Amino acid sequence: MKSYAAVDLGASSGRVMAGRVGPDTLELTEAHRFPNRPVRVPEGLRWDVLGLYAGVLEGLRAAGAATGGRLDSVGIDSWAVDYGLLDADGALLGNPVHYRDARTEGVPEKVWASVPAAELYTATGLQYAPFNTLYQLTAARGSRQLACASRLLMIPDLLSYWLTGEQGTELTNASTTQLVDPRTGDWAYGLAARLGVDLSLFAPLRRPGDAAGALRAEVLEETGLTGPVPVTAVGSHDTASAVAAVPATGGRFAYICTGTWSLAGLELDAPVLTEDSRAANFTNELGLDGTVRYLRNIMGLWLLQECVRAWGDPNLSGLLRDAAGVPALRSVVDAGDAAFLAPGRMPERIAEACRASGQPVPGTPAEITRCILDSLALAHRRAVEDAQRLAGHPVDVVHVVGGGTRNSLLCQLTADACGLPVVAGPTEAAALGNVLVQARAHGLVGDRQDMRGLLARTQHLTRYEPRGGTGRWRDAQARLTAR
Repeated sequence: MKSYAAVDLGASSGRVMAGRVGPDTLELTEAHRFPNRPVRVPEGLRWDVLGLYAGVLEGLRAAGAATGGRLDSVGIDSWAVDYGLLDADGALLGNPVHYRDARTEGVPEKVWASVPAAELYTATGLQYAPFNTLYQLTAARGSRQLACASRLLMIPDLLSYWLTGEQGTELTNASTTQLVDPRTGDWAYGLAARLGVDLSLFAPLRRPGDAAGALRAEVLEETGLTGPVPVTAVGSHDTASAVAAVPATGGRFAYICTGTWSLAGLELDAPVLTEDSRAANFTNELGLDGTVRYLRNIMGLWLLQECVRAWGDPNLSGLLRDAAGVPALRSVVDAGDAAFLAPGRMPERIAEACRASGQPVPGTPAEITRCILDSLALAHRRAVEDAQRLAGHPVDVVHVVGGGTRNSLLCQLTADACGLPVVAGPTEAAALGNVLVQARAHGLVGDRQDMRGLLARTQHLTRYEPRGGTGRWRDAQARLTAR
């Protein structure tokens, strides 16, 4: 038995999880959870990265206290695309910009003027999203901060640097920058040169399982841990870690990583770089062992989170119970629409979208909640269907992992919409994938099949069978597409 700490940072909260792994054991306990609240300052929306780092240190202290002060390794995963800039002395040049900041408005069109969108997709396989790192760097061009920068570190790599003093760029997160060639697993050098992006800003690439240094003496003292404590590179994009923790028993599965976002797609051996794939806005991000996470981004439970915040944080279980009693598919919105990306006024914006499309306008919190969940299930259906068609990769089951597994209504609606069984769990998939990659690097588990077998044997899973036909969902999709 060995003990690992998984630092897992989501867009709304962070957590440090303590994992214990043995030949037939996989246990995960929450050592510390802390909020991740972006801050709006005069220059825009920023991450409070120092607050996150303080939460990480407190979490490592708590994880160590539960294991007698000894950890066998630490791994870090987080959301993608965002980064911090360091000067020549390694000091952070300002708080990292939040991907929901408005600075990239109109920027993609400027990039496409140099490299057309279709050519960009062929080179990188990345879906269009206005917040991709490439567009953020283009927006920052000419700024004093970028001009002074000697190094760019993605968020988990920045925290790893503060813990260890060593710099690296983990590949699964790097693949979300729109500067990596998914066929080679290396930088797209020619593309970067054409777009004026200096790849020397990035630290050397690391892959999941690589050594990433050891906790500095000052960190050991502050956390009370007994050294040495190695830091191991994991799938540092939280979705990569979550997909590694899908407890599938074969290859014919789709996954939906649910939380603030829904990431729905397939695990493939090679990218899909066709024009049809680009038009469908599927991305080819890199995963464990050189796999490709072929998926579509869907707004996810962000829609409901923003509504709940606007309503003054009502009791969620009661809200979901009331939503279950609202007629199904009365009104739906496009859960992938970038119009829902920014925070604020979410209930009104959903009502406005329904009004503009000539559908009944949801008025009560229960009606709006049902509209959101029906819309998410419909978006899940479309993504799973499109991924199978575009990749020529049929599936028999949909695995739902992440925070959305707690939402039984959403899981059942997803099974109904897809017409496929849904296996929900584990909830803390990203942290479990993080822990398992650390354990594999230290010889405790074998390949991905062994990892998934251990997950299936040790984690609580719930199966949802589809109810009724998929005709009404097909009709709802046609209604949405017609607009």
